[in-house]
Amino acid sequence: MKFKANYLLFASAFFFVSCSDSLEQIIEEPVNEAIYPPVESNPANTNYPPAFAGQTRANGVKTSTPFTNAVITSSLNSPWGITALPDGRLLVTQKGGTMRIVTNTGSVGNPITGIPSVNSNGQGGLLGVCIDPQFSSNRMIYWVFSENVAGGTVTSVAKGTLSSSEAAIQNPTVIYRANPSSSAGNLHYGGRILFDPTGNLMISVGERSDLSTRPLAQSVTAAIGKIIRITKDGNPAPGNPAFSQSGALPELYSIGHRNPQGIALHPVTGELWQGEHGPRGGDEINRVLPGKNYGWPTITYGIEYSGAVIGSGIQQQSGMEQPVYYWDPVISPSGMIFYRGNNIPEWQNNLFVGALSGQHIVRLVIKDNKVMGEERLLENEGQRFRDIVQGTDNALYAITDGGRLYKIQRQ
Repeated sequence: MKFKANYLLFASAFFFVSCSDSLEQIIEEPVNEAIYPPVESNPANTNYPPAFAGQTRANGVKTSTPFTNAVITSSLNSPWGITALPDGRLLVTQKGGTMRIVTNTGSVGNPITGIPSVNSNGQGGLLGVCIDPQFSSNRMIYWVFSENVAGGTVTSVAKGTLSSSEAAIQNPTVIYRANPSSSAGNLHYGGRILFDPTGNLMISVGERSDLSTRPLAQSVTAAIGKIIRITKDGNPAPGNPAFSQSGALPELYSIGHRNPQGIALHPVTGELWQGEHGPRGGDEINRVLPGKNYGWPTITYGIEYSGAVIGSGIQQQSGMEQPVYYWDPVISPSGMIFYRGNNIPEWQNNLFVGALSGQHIVRLVIKDNKVMGEERLLENEGQRFRDIVQGTDNALYAITDGGRLYKIQRQ
């Protein structure tokens, strides 16, 4: 409990400018909005009842402030992660293994060299990225990637220094590997990374999809299917929760995740929120508390892609957390960000999530840790939205699998 108390005290004192966040005036209560029918009208894959009202298919909302969305470049190659640099430019990872710096007007720099080799098969590649809180002085970058190792591939974390010429990563070092490795397939790496308010790294790790690895999401002796929390050097972070089971890894923060491709810090509480892919139905948004079990694969609101039930076909079990929100059918949630700016006041503290199969950007209005409204943005663009970040100019920037970078701002 000491960690949790210190964490919240620190977060309430000020809000850390993390890997994908910029800071402006914070308003704790969302703006009152007109209510519309739920945005999802397609039939669900299951008849599973939600655990509470508003857990799925919340009322619809619509942004009243006029805003624009412009494609500022379409020349990126399978971009996966994006973060804002202090000078307003954007650092983007590309799945194949390169990074690029892009100006907020869309000028794309040359590929940055020196990055260790990635396995880009399937869902693997060069994934999430963030910069050191002291980047202006130390130029340190941290990233997640799928790495070839003995026995298959793993989700790995590396760091390195951006050269003064911005042409290369110097002294790249792998600081953490989420064991065990798997040769069963190249899926479910997770792959997001950010700094928490205490200056430690939080990383989302997938359970690698295969039926042989899936149960390890519940095992505290394996790092897959987890949120992990480590220092800048890759060691378990001080104050991590202690799991009671024998042999528990000290880097674990939460367990029971499937394929978490989005994490973000709540701008008011400082708590970690997370989005993860379900199977056929059951995409989730979770409020992640230290030491908690989020259920996969024991409980889920989804079914197998074949249509079969998963496990015992249950959605609730004592000792396992409920998602704050879930989708059925899926939208495939990827990168996400809480909006902290004042460019569009009604968006303050709202959660924005890139949807891959859904091909839109989700806007969730949240109050008292419950979703009060949902909106779909840019759904006519026909793009798989992979990640989203708030720039230093308070605009939102979103990348798509098709290579586009959108700038979204007040008209």
